[in-house]
Amino acid sequence: MTQPLDGVRIIDLSSVVMGPFATQLLGDLGADVIKVEPPDGDILRHIAPMKNPAMGHIYLHHNRNKRSIVLDLKKPEGLEALQKLLKTADVLFYNVRPQAMKRLKLSYEDVAAINPQIIYVGAYGFSQRGPYAAQPAYDDLIQGMSAMPALFHEAGASSPRYAPLAIADRITGLAAVNAVTTALFARSRSGKGQSVEVPMFETVTQMVLADHMGGFTFDPPEGGYGYARMLAEHRAPYKTKDGYMCVLIYNDKHWRAFLKLVGRPEMFEQDPRFGSHEARSRNIAEVYAFAAEQLSQRTNAEWEKLLREADIPSAPMKTVGDVLADPHLAATGFFKESVHPSEGRLREMTLASHWSGADPMPHRPAPRLGEHSAEILHEAGYGDTDIQRMAAAGVTKLA
Repeated sequence: MTQPLDGVRIIDLSSVVMGPFATQLLGDLGADVIKVEPPDGDILRHIAPMKNPAMGHIYLHHNRNKRSIVLDLKKPEGLEALQKLLKTADVLFYNVRPQAMKRLKLSYEDVAAINPQIIYVGAYGFSQRGPYAAQPAYDDLIQGMSAMPALFHEAGASSPRYAPLAIADRITGLAAVNAVTTALFARSRSGKGQSVEVPMFETVTQMVLADHMGGFTFDPPEGGYGYARMLAEHRAPYKTKDGYMCVLIYNDKHWRAFLKLVGRPEMFEQDPRFGSHEARSRNIAEVYAFAAEQLSQRTNAEWEKLLREADIPSAPMKTVGDVLADPHLAATGFFKESVHPSEGRLREMTLASHWSGADPMPHRPAPRLGEHSAEILHEAGYGDTDIQRMAAAGVTKLA
């Protein structure tokens, strides 16, 4: 079955999480993703646990549906080989600072001179139009600069902390996928390539401030910053008699039903804090504190039954182990067992979206370092003798 991005070739110079996450999604959709790595490989390869060197668990979750070629771009022959690959590419994707690309003679102007129709996508820390342009950026730094740790603290954490996942990388990675596919669509109409910048700081800040700009949305301000519901002390899994439950009592219907469940139906009409969405939003800390007190009076099983019958949104709080055994995910085939040529049996996650006219699926395991170097160099016109000579000179590495 034809895949959505069949025939699209992506030269992927990215490493760590943000870029590989994006290019894996594009590979899942059928693109031919050529992962160009330095002789030591993507640093993500070296994060334990792992069974074999340079095949760490996070690397495996971000690099399926790709081919790996090793090229030392600091050597003239390595750069020349990449330039040959760029002639037949649709997209060049990178996540180092543009200043580094310029030093490598891989600026947009350099690459467009080789292939004017190429889509040149840079996903990196900061827009090049501001004073932070040349600064390095990692997920933790971007979380901090976009106010996420401060908001955790304001919401009740004992001290500022980062989210326990590379959320800034993945948000920006998704934005980069959107940029690649939209630029390809634009090219299909105009026939022209272009350069697209996807900066982490601006992308994540846009997400954070869409919730938390608050009163500063208006000029002059109508109150302080922050979305009060998101910052409420009790916006967390509620403690019950024997555990925790995730409950969202959100609209008027939910609150009428909940107040009836706890024997206080009159509060909706008589207590001005509860009678409308606006009133609850202005008194959210007290409203959530009331819910927390009531939910502490019964067990998880009791609440699960009562809330389901009342059609109030609720869910159990699960651990990672619980998620791995989730019956819904099992039924939808979200987890897929595969046998990797070098790593043995693996548990993978399939593409979350479902397509009626395509079947995007993992079809190529995450590659070993340089696994496809010879294959890709052959496609670029190199013969066996040249490839062996390049390997001996450290220009490439053969698996």
